[in-house]
Amino acid sequence: MELKTDLTLDAKGLACPMPIVKTKKTMKDIEAGQVLEIQATDKGSKADLEAWAKSAGHQYLGTIEEGDVLKHYVRKSSGEEEQEKKHPNVVNNEDLDALRKNDDVLVLDVRETAEYAFEHIPEAASIPLGELDERADELDRSKNVYIVCRTGSRSDLAAQKLTEKGFENVYNVVPGMSGWNGETTKL
Repeated sequence: MELKTDLTLDAKGLACPMPIVKTKKTMKDIEAGQVLEIQATDKGSKADLEAWAKSAGHQYLGTIEEGDVLKHYVRKSSGEEEQEKKHPNVVNNEDLDALRKNDDVLVLDVRETAEYAFEHIPEAASIPLGELDERADELDRSKNVYIVCRTGSRSDLAAQKLTEKGFENVYNVVPGMSGWNGETTKL
């Protein structure tokens, strides 16, 4: 099926957070109401772009898979003045490293399963961002939840989602695994 779009963005071969970074930049150049097609090969880009569009106030229309290419469709909002939402509770890697073994701490890794398998914080639970809505009930609401991803983008979106679901003590860890110097393990 061929959909009518106003502009196509090639983000094939790029890993998180680059599809979102390029999309944000491109959205500034199109008119309100126009539809952008983002072509990506990163499997995590569906959840990333859907969550980003929502937080930025744009309309995520959907994704069509064609072989290895994911074609994402986002309609630009008319509210230029609307600021992209950011989760207010942010901690750095060093703070998490000091806290991670406490009984009241839950470290949640929202990267894709393959990313987690090759390197993760030993105590971290793995729930990819795209599965978080369905699996949030697996998490202990009484704990302080520290969310990590590769750079802090997906974890920011995950922190917003958990807060919307009623979790009270949620923290986005920045810069996440891209700057993690603490202990790691792999599957």
